[in-house]
Amino acid sequence: MSGPEEAVEIRAALVRLRRATGLPVAFGGLTRDARQLRIAEVSGAATNVLHGLAIRTGNGLGGKSMALSRPCRVTDYPVARHISHEYDTPVAAEGLRSLVAVPVVVRRRVRGVLYGALRRPVALGDRILDEAVAAARDVEQALLLREEAGQLLAGARGQGADAGPGAVGDRRSWETVREAHGELRALAPRIADPALRAELLAVCGRLARADGAAPTAGVTLAPREVDVLSCVASGATNAAAAERLGLKPETVKAYLRSAMRKLGAHSRGEAVAAARRGGVLP
Repeated sequence: MSGPEEAVEIRAALVRLRRATGLPVAFGGLTRDARQLRIAEVSGAATNVLHGLAIRTGNGLGGKSMALSRPCRVTDYPVARHISHEYDTPVAAEGLRSLVAVPVVVRRRVRGVLYGALRRPVALGDRILDEAVAAARDVEQALLLREEAGQLLAGARGQGADAGPGAVGDRRSWETVREAHGELRALAPRIADPALRAELLAVCGRLARADGAAPTAGVTLAPREVDVLSCVASGATNAAAAERLGLKPETVKAYLRSAMRKLGAHSRGEAVAAARRGGVLP
């Protein structure tokens, strides 16, 4: 079932879909369970008849898209023969004729559907279909990131609670804490939801100080400097860190030089050691 944060992702995808395709109406929602979704967001509609509409798998254009797990389109909805017509009344009330429906699929499971529509019967071409698919991919990526963040947070909370001065002696446990910290740092900038991103970074802070280290007095590293140092600490090259963080290698070098200068370090290893002593890295 979609929550407030996921509704934001759907809303943004609908805006992109309308802008990229020129279709005047877009709507969509996420699945409530394996058999049904509810239209939660509507953009460009003249009425409220589509909002809250429950779509069952196999029914109508969206239900067919859910059942087949692929995009579907019709040129003239009221007379289309290859779909069922459970939703003719609300579609007619909104005056929709040509429609495209694209499933949102995460880990091989349909999580929602995005629709785009015209109020006249016109064949929707491949360009429109491609743009609708791209909008759905945005939602898929956001949902996948949210799931990964939740899984990492669940693991990191436990690691942060278990790790401490007594756990530092267990090298494998401590390396697991460091790996979790690095993964969370790399993931956080890609999370659109500010509350979830803040929680990720807060957990990163607790992991970094799990051995009781205090933050280095007078030294403040920028978030991206910490991200780069976390990658360096895992043994990543500048190129690997750039790919992981979605930055250019030159940008990674610049952040690393800045962090080294602030920490008074003359090498990558010295910078990592200083950051660990100061409670910036675990």
